[in-house]
Amino acid sequence: MEMITLTLTKKGLPALWEEGGSATNTGSATIIAGLNGEKLTPVYVRRSGSLSCGQHALFIIRTGYRVIMASHWRQDFTIKVYRITEIDLENKTAQLELLCEFSRGEWDKDPCPDLEEAIEAAKDKATCYHCRSPHYAA
Repeated sequence: MEMITLTLTKKGLPALWEEGGSATNTGSATIIAGLNGEKLTPVYVRRSGSLSCGQHALFIIRTGYRVIMASHWRQDFTIKVYRITEIDLENKTAQLELLCEFSRGEWDKDPCPDLEEAIEAAKDKATCYHCRSPHYAA
């Protein structure tokens, strides 16, 4: 189990940012998906300020939602697919359960077919040079 820091909206709802992008040879991305891998509607999309490889879209989260984290060095990817198992508003954290991981060219367990599009979006965002916009949003 891993912990991730949450952002709270003005109404006190738990949220996570879609963020990331690529430099010349390296990059990373965080993608948020629904219970079945579907695109979610962001509550906020950044349109100004420092956008390059930063936080682009804010999503309200719930238990069961998926978080895909991808990173690469010269297109050699490491991808981790998580499920949110617990949300702690007091400490502004969410507990994540690792579902599957891609490294050294293969998956340890095959990811759910519903997550294919979200995983591709994570790879695209992690390789998007100086990314300035969301890649997986409704």
